[in-house]
Amino acid sequence: MTRVAVLMSGGVDSSVAALLLKNQGYEITGFYLNYTPYCNPQDELDARRVAEILGIKFYSLDITEEFEEKIINYFVKSYENGLTPNPDVFCNDLIKFGIFLDKALNLNFEKIATGHYARILKDENGYHLLAGKDKNKDQSYFLWKIKKDKLEKIIFPIGELTKEEVRKIASENNFPNAFKKGSSGICFVGPVKLREFLNNYLKPKEGLIIDTKGNILGKHPGYFYFTEGQRHGLNIKIGGGPYYVVKKIPEENLIVVAKEGEPVLYTKRIEITEINILEKEILEKEEIFDVRFRYRQPLVKAKLILTNNTEFIELKQNLQNSSVKSAYVEFLEPQKMIAPGQSIVFYKDDLVLGGGIIKRKFD
Repeated sequence: MTRVAVLMSGGVDSSVAALLLKNQGYEITGFYLNYTPYCNPQDELDARRVAEILGIKFYSLDITEEFEEKIINYFVKSYENGLTPNPDVFCNDLIKFGIFLDKALNLNFEKIATGHYARILKDENGYHLLAGKDKNKDQSYFLWKIKKDKLEKIIFPIGELTKEEVRKIASENNFPNAFKKGSSGICFVGPVKLREFLNNYLKPKEGLIIDTKGNILGKHPGYFYFTEGQRHGLNIKIGGGPYYVVKKIPEENLIVVAKEGEPVLYTKRIEITEINILEKEILEKEEIFDVRFRYRQPLVKAKLILTNNTEFIELKQNLQNSSVKSAYVEFLEPQKMIAPGQSIVFYKDDLVLGGGIIKRKFD
C-alpha cells in the first residue's frame, strides 16, 4: 500500500483530495503547514475535523521560520526592488514541493498530494505536468517552477474534477468545509490590505509621479504600493487621464505613467529569468507556443529565444538540468500591462512546457 502525505489546508479542495486517495486504497496521513502568525487558526481546525471524519492521522507542522526566510523575505524584497512578486509560485516550489516533500520522503512516505487543480500524466517518456480540467480553476500557472524530477512524487487527486464536483463530493460526505469560501489574494497577508502588510517591513516615502516626457503629474505615497499596469489609486488630477503605471524607478522613488493608447503601454519583447524547463518541446527554435503572464489570462502566442547556446545543447541532452539563467520571449502581438516579477508560463494544449520570471520588458 502506497504511503501518501496529504497537505490539508482546511479548504474543500485538499479535503476531497484526501478522501479520494483514501477511497482509492492509499495509506494517507494528513499534514497542515502552520506558519504562525500568517495563518487563520480556523483553517487548521477545519483540516483536523476532516481528518477525524476520514479516520486518518493528522499532524500540524510549524514552518514559520522557513516561511519567513523563503517567502516573506522574497515577497518584501521584490516590492522594495520595484517588482510585482508572485509568492504562490515560490511557496509551491520551495515550501510545499520543497521543504514539505523532503520531510515527507524522510518520514518514509512515497508520495505527497495536494488539492491543486492540475494533473500529472505518466507515459513512456516519464511524468508530465498538465493544466486542470476545470479551466476556471486551473492552477498550473502557479506550479511551473516544480522541477521535473519531482513530478513522480506528487499526486493531484482533484485535477480531473470541477469545483462544483468537488463541493458536491464534500457535501455528500458531510465535510464541514463543503461550502467554505475559497481563499483569494495573498494568503499570508490575510484580511489586512497589502499596503498595511508592507508597512510592517518597508518605510514608505513620498515621491513624484511623472509622465513619459518627464512632466510632473502628482505625488505617490510610496512606489512599492503600485504595480505596473495599475490604473486605480494614482490620484492624478491633471492631464486628462486615465493613466496607467508603466514603470517604477525605485532608486529615484519615481512612478512613470502613460495614457491609454500610448505605445509605451504595450510590449512585444521581454527578458525572463529563473527559467524551469519541463518539456523538450519548448526548446524547438522558432516554435510558437501559448503563454500566460497573468493568472486566468487568456493564452497568447509567443516564442522563446534562448540566449546561451551551450545551455540549449545541454538541455537537449539532459532535461534534468532544467534551469536556464536567462532568455527572451517575443509575442506575436504587443501585450499590455506586463509586470516584472510575475511569472510567464508556456503551454502546448494542456501540457505545461515550463516557465520563468519576467525580469524586464522592452519598449
